[in-house]
Amino acid sequence: MIDYDGDTHVYIQIAEVLRHRAAELTAGQPMPSEADIQHEFGVARTTARRAIHMLREEGLIYTVQGEGTFVGAPEDAPRAARKTPLYRQIAHDLRERITSGQLQPRRPVPAESTIQQQYEVARETVRRAMALLREEGWIYTVPARGSFVSPEDNWPKKQ
Repeated sequence: MIDYDGDTHVYIQIAEVLRHRAAELTAGQPMPSEADIQHEFGVARTTARRAIHMLREEGLIYTVQGEGTFVGAPEDAPRAARKTPLYRQIAHDLRERITSGQLQPRRPVPAESTIQQQYEVARETVRRAMALLREEGWIYTVPARGSFVSPEDNWPKKQ
């Protein structure tokens, strides 16, 4: 149980909880994401990051950008390199939703925060996916309104 009013910083208490959880896992198994920690403990992102940073400094966990945080040291449980970057996978999924008709032309694309939660990724990952779709002509952005599916005439031609 976290004592939010006690004399020990909340991030240190969260790190202790996560340390006990990590002890029950084997090397390479995933740890909770920053978003999961924020939600579970009702804390700010900075607090979640500080708890993760503490455990990473102790060598109990490691982080792979775009994939998550895992138990152990990277050399103990090497992870296979991801073939396709995560932002490209998200862009591909959104492209599929557009071509299948799930997302209609001139209608909104899901908000960044929605996509972020759906894929459990950082905002920058979603922004890169959206930028790619914009460059390819699948979507367009209206300032202060959001991103929308481009009219079908503007979609990239199949090769």
